Amino acid sequence: MRSIAAFFLITALAGCAATEQAQRSGGPPRPSARPVYNLTGYPPAFKDGYIDGCETAKKTSFALKDKRRFASDTQYRLGWNDGFSLCRR
Repeated sequence: MRSIAAFFLITALAGCAATEQAQRSGGPPRPSARPVYNLTGYPPAFKDGYIDGCETAKKTSFALKDKRRFASDTQYRLGWNDGFSLCRR
């Protein structure tokens, strides 16, 4: 009987334990950690912008808008705007 009570006590305490979520450090995420989208045929800058825009619209931990690149790279800007508008819906 004590072992059953101990089991339920441990289970209840484990359910209340705080979990620590990983915080993304500044800067773009590592390529292996970024979400993957099927953007076959698009230039790399467009793909980067699309992923950043879509993740920003979805408000995930990968949300990013590279302002320098957005201002200077047309493909990145087009991808970011497309990703943001399509994923916002």
